[in-house]
Amino acid sequence: MYVTALLPWIVAAGLVPLVPLAAMGVDPWLVLAGWIVLCGALVAVDVLAAPDPRALVLHRSYPGRADGTGPARVRLGERIDVRLRVANHGTRRIRATVRDAWQPTAGAPEGRLRFDVPPHESRSAAVPLLPRRRGELRTEFAVIRSAGPLGLAGVQRRMEAPGAIRVLPPFHSRRHLASRVARLRELDGNTSVQVRGQGTEFDSLREYVRGDDVRSIDWRATARAGSTMLRTWRPERDRHVVILIDTGRTAATRAGDGTRLEAAFEAALLLAALAVRAGDHVHLVAFDRIVRARVTGVEGAALLPALVDALAPVEAQLIDTDWDGAFAQARALAAHPSLFVVLTAQEAPEAARGFLGTLPQTVRAGTVVLVGSATDADLERTARGHGDGDGSVDDLYRAAAAEAALRSAASVARAITRAGAEALAASPDDLPPRIADRYLALKAAGRL
Repeated sequence: MYVTALLPWIVAAGLVPLVPLAAMGVDPWLVLAGWIVLCGALVAVDVLAAPDPRALVLHRSYPGRADGTGPARVRLGERIDVRLRVANHGTRRIRATVRDAWQPTAGAPEGRLRFDVPPHESRSAAVPLLPRRRGELRTEFAVIRSAGPLGLAGVQRRMEAPGAIRVLPPFHSRRHLASRVARLRELDGNTSVQVRGQGTEFDSLREYVRGDDVRSIDWRATARAGSTMLRTWRPERDRHVVILIDTGRTAATRAGDGTRLEAAFEAALLLAALAVRAGDHVHLVAFDRIVRARVTGVEGAALLPALVDALAPVEAQLIDTDWDGAFAQARALAAHPSLFVVLTAQEAPEAARGFLGTLPQTVRAGTVVLVGSATDADLERTARGHGDGDGSVDDLYRAAAAEAALRSAASVARAITRAGAEALAASPDDLPPRIADRYLALKAAGRL
């Protein structure tokens, strides 16, 4: 049972006549005790007369799903309205207040839902959710209050009503996709290369123009056509792009408004969306000491939904990454990848020993290895003494620490280059387009 806010006012109203009754010689404590007993009796009557909430049946439905079942999928930061339908299977009219017990990070409103459900009918209401965290957000029950006819008290029941939504990565870097796809189309269709190289395939024949490379002349086609014909080449399709996301402890470091793991997700999604439009095959694995997510063998329009769905529940783990196992898992996705992208944070030489020791074994002939890292955008600004401080000793030490961090990161980047890979470091907002631009540059150079 429960009592409403009206009951304290009713009890307080019984204190008003105590003063005049005491002046008339009546025992005020006896009157007060009688009034409290009367209020208790009214509460008991109200509870007994309240309709039983167990006559109600709860059902959830989710937008955008033909069967109305869950879990629904929504991007982080977007609103979703989950409808809650209350059906009255009893013979009495029920005026109920419902509290839907979603996780706090689901962003459910604090207010209660009110339903007035006649017998053998149903009513529904929308529960707006604004998720603040990725992954599976759940609710297991709802609390229903059925008030009595006097409005002093009622019956409260906890009823099982499981529900779930899956919150996907936001993919803010999508805004860079249109411009990169336009450059890809220009590269693929309008500007064929004249010199054959690794990562190119035959495109078409055209007439020779003064200044063209004579090595590309097709003499057989020239003999048939009666004029000098030139072969043109285009970036080869059906290449394999493998993306390895480090989910170890360094991925939990803050970078900008999020973590380095979030920046890695953005870079992976943008690169995958661009590569699939280029006709390449994309494989992804998220790993620390076990596989946290794996996507392979998915092509075309189904790739991006599969990626965001797989990455949604992945969180950074406070453990060191097993790089031998990580690279082994990545190599298992494609026997001979053309592009191998490692999204990690390797800035301290001491912590990067395991990574640098395993990296040379991954660099093979015909495979381009990119190591992308999200960096703190304010670190260089602090190192140069352009922070918001007032020039105190603390600011000096802070600038020295930032300078030391930058030198360590540069040292690791040089070690990555010596191992035969390419190091790309940028802020969380700049890292996804930089990796996409590098992919396009490799395509244009005929290296993919």
